[in-house]
Amino acid sequence: MSATPQSSASPNISTPEFVAMTACLMALNALAIDVMLPAMSEIGRALNVSNPNDAQFIVVVYMFGFGFSQLVWGPVTDRFGRKRVLTGVLIAYVLFSLGCTLAQDFTSLLIWRFCLGIASGGTRVIATSVVRDLYVGRGMARIMSLVMTVFMVVPILAPMLGQQILYVFHVWQSTFGLLAAGGFAMLIWSFFRLPETRPPEDCTPIDPASVLKAYKTVFETREALGYVLGSGIIFGALFAFVSSSEQIFNDVFKRPDIFVYCFAIPAAALSIANFTNSRIVEKLGQRRISHAAVIGFSFFSLVLLTVVHFFGPNLVVFMALFALIFMNFGFIGPNFNSMAMEPLGRIAGVASGLLGFATTTMAAAIGGFIAHQFNGTLTPVVTGYVGLGLLTLIIVLFTEKGKLFSAGEDAPDKA
Repeated sequence: MSATPQSSASPNISTPEFVAMTACLMALNALAIDVMLPAMSEIGRALNVSNPNDAQFIVVVYMFGFGFSQLVWGPVTDRFGRKRVLTGVLIAYVLFSLGCTLAQDFTSLLIWRFCLGIASGGTRVIATSVVRDLYVGRGMARIMSLVMTVFMVVPILAPMLGQQILYVFHVWQSTFGLLAAGGFAMLIWSFFRLPETRPPEDCTPIDPASVLKAYKTVFETREALGYVLGSGIIFGALFAFVSSSEQIFNDVFKRPDIFVYCFAIPAAALSIANFTNSRIVEKLGQRRISHAAVIGFSFFSLVLLTVVHFFGPNLVVFMALFALIFMNFGFIGPNFNSMAMEPLGRIAGVASGLLGFATTTMAAAIGGFIAHQFNGTLTPVVTGYVGLGLLTLIIVLFTEKGKLFSAGEDAPDKA
């Protein structure tokens, strides 16, 4: 299927601008996580955090707010449309980012971060819902891959931006000021350029019975539920690395000076995989690509664990294998996303919210648990990767009734 719009609400906006805007909306989340990574140790010291591992909660509480809020944003945007809700959440994103700069203790910072996550959850739900409003099947997978290609530029650049801002302003609060500026820029851009993609006649009631019915539909749809759970499990790997990355390069490799550059390598591998996926998915299909990627993710994680166990940590080997792991990860995300969303077009907001909940709250809990086991070695994180890969493979096998690499998406697209 081509990637031409499949909705009567086709936007009066070019595809490149649409992809760029959607990617930047999703990137506000990545920016909120990654830009302050170089400042985590400084924040912990400034706010008198006793256990260095507790600084990871700056990421974890944000992800819980981000994840849980999407269960609410889904029904809200299905009821009131995409654009009005987006305007509100972007205003909140700016205000809560500024609130983080006012925090005088660690507890208040965590509260502001949780609120920021709630606002950011709305941007993620709406971005995914808008794509599903307009595209289905392999076309959606292609657009999401392009979105993720642009989106992944942010994890590459954000830590570098955060580090440079710290060098210029010498205060950790400046990193949150950058978030406010990014949110304001997206508020202006989307307000004037993004059309409403949810026709009024498609808006669904927000009463509890209708919301519960919509969520019941998701849980009763085997394909959707399976790939929602699979996404939640495998995305735990991403958050485990993000939460522990600064400690890995500081404590294991003793190279904090190259942290931002090493952090960019797996992000670049993800971006390459996303772009490659956009070029091949319409020919090969989501299942063939993502199923092979889950196997590849598990295999390279096992290889890395074996190397670490027998030979110890080596920065070059670690980065090479980690790039391969994340390249496989890049072929999983957009394809799992499109397969979960494909049969749920009528309740795209609810479906996007539940998918976002799984891939953030569930993943943050899993990734946060793995990262908190950090003991000065690579073993906890890499062992966690092996377990997550194998568990995801089991979920996929259950979802597909034991049959991998099928061309199930060749069936007629569901609206």
